[in-house]
Parts: sequence; structure tokens; C-alpha cells
Amino acid sequence: MPEPIPKENLETTSGKSKSSNQPENIEPSNRGQFSYPVNGKIIRDYVKNKTDGIDISAPEGTPIVAAEKGVVAAITSDTQEVPIIVLKHEGNLLTVYAGIGDIGVKEKEKVLKSQLLGKIRPGNPSFLHFEVRRGFESIDPMDFLD
Repeated sequence: MPEPIPKENLETTSGKSKSSNQPENIEPSNRGQFSYPVNGKIIRDYVKNKTDGIDISAPEGTPIVAAEKGVVAAITSDTQEVPIIVLKHEGNLLTVYAGIGDIGVKEKEKVLKSQLLGKIRPGNPSFLHFEVRRGFESIDPMDFLD
């Protein structure tokens, strides 16, 4: 008959284990790690390998802020000359902001959470495309937003 497990190894009443031997395939919840980069309505949901992010509708000129502290890894544009900012964060995470105008940061600049990055560009509709990536892999931003 197996020996009973010592009480020191059982979970405490708070639900936290005293043992650090948690299975590696279980990740803690990321919900709330990032704040919304712009106030607006989500007009396009994340679809893996199709949209790779969400589109958030907002009036032209609405401020766009950093979803989390990080470093400006790149400022570039897509094939249609739509401006893009990429921020690098802890944990090999990146946030991507596409359709951003009046850019107020520079490459390699450290930014704080909620720091102004730029503003919503004119469009019909005007919106921000926002992505979260782990390395090159896109992840549903809704898993990170509070």
C-alpha cells in the first residue's frame, strides 16, 4: 500500500501549491497582462492564420497607447504603406499596432504601459489593428487584455 502524501506537499487552502513542480504544459492565465491600446469597439475578431489580431474601431485622432511596458522593436509599414509599430515585452511577447498615425516614439525607445504611441489614422472605418505574438506565432489578444 502506498505511503500517504505528507501534508507539506498538499495544496494549501489558498489553492497555491507549496511545491514548485507544476507541469510545464500548464501556463498561468495571461488575462489582464495587457491593457487595451485604444478605446473602441472590436470590429474584427482574431482568427488564427487569417487575421492574426483584432481590429478596434475608434475615431480619427484617438490616442493609441502601449498595452504594456516594453521596447520599440520596429517602426515600419506594410505593403500598402500602413504604419506599424512593434513593441517587445518580457516573456518573448510582442505587440503589433497597425494603422497608427502621428507616431510619437522612436525605435529602441523604452515605453511605459499606457504611454502614447500615436493616434488613429483617417479611414472608413478608422481603426487600429492589434496583435499579440510569442516570437513569430500569433496569439489571441483577448487572452491577454483585461
